[in-house]
Amino acid sequence: MKYTKLGSTGLDISAIAAGAMTFGIPGVGYPEWTLDEEASRPLIKLALDAGITFFDTSNSYSLGTSEEILGRALADYADRDRIVIATKVYGRMHDGPNGQGLSRKVILTEVDHSLRRLGTDYIDLYQIHRFDSRTPLEETLEALHDVVKAGKVRYLGASSMYAWQFAKALFLQQANGWSRFVSMQPHYNLINREEEREMLPLCADQGIGVLPWSPLARGRLTRDWDEQTDRSRRDGFAQHLYSATDVADRAVADAVGSVAEARGVPRAQIALAWVSKHPAVGAPIVGFSKPYQLEDAIASLDITLTDEEITLLEAPYVPHPVVGFG
Repeated sequence: MKYTKLGSTGLDISAIAAGAMTFGIPGVGYPEWTLDEEASRPLIKLALDAGITFFDTSNSYSLGTSEEILGRALADYADRDRIVIATKVYGRMHDGPNGQGLSRKVILTEVDHSLRRLGTDYIDLYQIHRFDSRTPLEETLEALHDVVKAGKVRYLGASSMYAWQFAKALFLQQANGWSRFVSMQPHYNLINREEEREMLPLCADQGIGVLPWSPLARGRLTRDWDEQTDRSRRDGFAQHLYSATDVADRAVADAVGSVAEARGVPRAQIALAWVSKHPAVGAPIVGFSKPYQLEDAIASLDITLTDEEITLLEAPYVPHPVVGFG
């Protein structure tokens, strides 16, 4: 396993982040494609044995059961001081008022729930899952600063939003002496490269670590375009992300297949190697439900794409509509 710093911080992370959306009680919050605790634990142990130290989850994944499963496994298999746990806040956790968002009430409530579910005294990286346009940004940022100063959180991160929103947040944090965001989770892969326009240059300029989500385009870059899995057949969010530019996206996926075939490696390794090559990227977040998926993610770190391969992979791309921010 290779390791890197998270942005301009001193925090060491594995160059692959283990995404925990796959783990959770089936049918709770998602259709029944998640893995229960019995199926999840061997995979978490496998990641640890492979040298992965960075695990990313969310309070909203399977309504908290992802955090519970991950927390119990890490407590049994890992030394807490040697691993980095990241989770998120924003998603709906109950139907009543204040069940979602980034108000002070929600943040202070949900950070304690996440600590309890994860079975830990502190969260290494606490991230806002989306931008909350219904809450004053100053309220959100001060509440996040307070959970850091309370010792419940070590670092702060953000996820998909417009670059101007992130720039505004960074400005307000600096102006008020509040704890600063050190990472950004953007939607970034060969099929959707829109974050190259503004967000990735902003992160590079500001020393923000980039942790791409869906680096394999929900698996579309790992198989023939028309091939489906049990999850893809029921993944409505994936249809929202990728249906608008199907013809061009298919051409990108075919290019991944061509490069992979020429090298004699699985497609996932090529697609992930391309994401990791961006100088702003710290660690792509890779979900996995089978051991070979984790093996491919780790192997991708040893692949250096040639200029000719990069040109082939990038040539079919067309601009995409903005998706994934809400």
